[in-house]
Amino acid sequence: MEDIVPQSAIDSVAQHINQRTNKQYSIPTVGDATNSETPQIFEIIPFEDIDKTDSKFYAVDGSSNSHSFYNGVSIGLYRAGYVCFHLGKQLRMNSSTDPVILGQSYTPQNILITCDQHLLSIYDELLTLAPVKRFLNFLQGEPAEVFPYDREAICTSVSTLLSFCQEILEWSLIYEVACRPDTKPDDFILKDGHLRSLNIAQKYLVKLGDFLSHEKKVVLVGITKNTPIKMELSYTIKQIDSYLQDKLKPQYPFKQTDPKGQKLCCWFEVPDPVLHNSYGHGSMFTRKKLTGGRGFGLFFAARLDYVEKLQNYDWVVADVNIFDAAPDIKQDNLVRDMTGLKSIFHNLTRLTQEHYILGYPYPLVEAHNFITLKAEFKEEVINRVKHSMYSTQQMDHVDIENMFLDIHSRF
Repeated sequence: MEDIVPQSAIDSVAQHINQRTNKQYSIPTVGDATNSETPQIFEIIPFEDIDKTDSKFYAVDGSSNSHSFYNGVSIGLYRAGYVCFHLGKQLRMNSSTDPVILGQSYTPQNILITCDQHLLSIYDELLTLAPVKRFLNFLQGEPAEVFPYDREAICTSVSTLLSFCQEILEWSLIYEVACRPDTKPDDFILKDGHLRSLNIAQKYLVKLGDFLSHEKKVVLVGITKNTPIKMELSYTIKQIDSYLQDKLKPQYPFKQTDPKGQKLCCWFEVPDPVLHNSYGHGSMFTRKKLTGGRGFGLFFAARLDYVEKLQNYDWVVADVNIFDAAPDIKQDNLVRDMTGLKSIFHNLTRLTQEHYILGYPYPLVEAHNFITLKAEFKEEVINRVKHSMYSTQQMDHVDIENMFLDIHSRF
């Protein structure tokens, strides 16, 4: 049987991965306490102390999904929400009395798509959602100024529209969380992904970053494991891991007396050469300034726990608010606040020691589970629409069933 994919194509992929994962950069294994681009090593917070803090930890996430049927009927849905943990317990964020659902979420009404007008209706509804209206009022810009692409360009396809709506709602919820009366200085907001956007002009995102850091004094960090930066740093991470485990750990003056709890963590700012090779030279995505870029973050690689024999698994890429990392950047002072950065990463280890997802902040896992539209969403929506149609008895049973027939499943 002939191979579907030519072997030459497979070999080129393997060669590319081998080259990327074996690149060496001038990042030492022994850090300099004054240089954020070198490894900053510290002892993990003892497990029994992880909840001993007054800070609350919010996590924001979003999701979207769609499905098309053979008869021209499509359903498309996006949603976003957040959860909050304090002293190790989840707090209620909504006004519901449901004992299980404690997070706050927002879901639109328009989900039917049969023509281009329905796409425009979904876009228009987004701008009427309460969190989005408040966010746009804060930004003090018209949609045509805030969003680089116009309404018609965004509505060219279902996937583009839903992705846009999900992202805008996520940013709006970050603003909502920061403005909640129960949010206090030194609280954390964790965002799934990075602090950059193709859908919001940079100057407006910068305004949000400045507001969060200097006015609200809350810490915003984007967390991701799915990034080309990790592949680019594979060799460096392996070298640092080897140094921490084989050389430094045996002689490190741990405060923790239990050998099982003696873990070393590490973070460092991702240098420009790594960013350029990850995203391309001249990419606006990696620019470390308040203008000419895509957001207000600084990329850091961080090991916030240690998982034996799983190379790179316990490393994440954190996108830290540039106003937290360099508080005087508006005055063109790029000096890093090393004390503030140490505090951020030290506190993140309060969230990364849960057994089911070592090295990754558990509030983001809970936000993901709370908000994600899984594959079953299609069946749920279809069944509920069918039930509604049956209850009105305006169509024949066979016609209703055929309306949602997925003809591809018959092949």
